[in-house]
Formats: sequence, C-alpha cells, structure tokens
Amino acid sequence: MSYSHTTIWIIILAMALGSFLIRFSFLGFIGDREMPDWVLRHLRYTPVAVLPGLVAPLVFWPDATGGHIDPARLAAALVTLSVGYFGKNVLVAILSGAATLYAMIYLLG
Repeated sequence: MSYSHTTIWIIILAMALGSFLIRFSFLGFIGDREMPDWVLRHLRYTPVAVLPGLVAPLVFWPDATGGHIDPARLAAALVTLSVGYFGKNVLVAILSGAATLYAMIYLLG
C-alpha cells in the first residue's frame, strides 16, 4: 500500500500531537502539585515494567535471526537476569549480559 507524502506527514503530525497531549495531560496539569504517596509508589515500578517490554521481543523474536530464538541472545538474557537478581546492580547486569552476548556470538559464529 502506498501513501502520498501529504498523508504520511499528516499521520506523523497527528501522532506527535497525540503523544504530546498524553504527556501533557500528566505533566502539565499535575506536574507542579504534590503527588499522593500511592501514585509515587506505583511510579517506582515504571522502569521495571518498561525494560522487559523493550527487551523481550529482542530475545524471543530477534530480527537478526529471522524471528527464531537465538541461543546467544537467550544466554545473554539469562545471565543478565541472574546477575541482576543476585547482584542487585543494574549496570553490572547490563554489562555482563552484553559481554555474554558478544562472547556467545563470537563462539557460535
């Protein structure tokens, strides 16, 4: 399906406006007020919820392998999870997962 340049730009502008309005509804209207404790408690879990949502498709359906599970990526994910869970250090977990991924790619070819 082919879209005209005008249609594509209208879609881009509509998505930009929608994204702005979603963020403004939260930050613009209540950004200068004190938030209740229950909201702050729930916001603490946002990164924990977002990171797996970003990483899981890259592990289980990677484009680099045509959508097939790759042992290198699976091993890197398991190492990252293990180091993060037992070490309680996010940066060390990410770096160990990256090192495992590159080592496995090198070893497996």
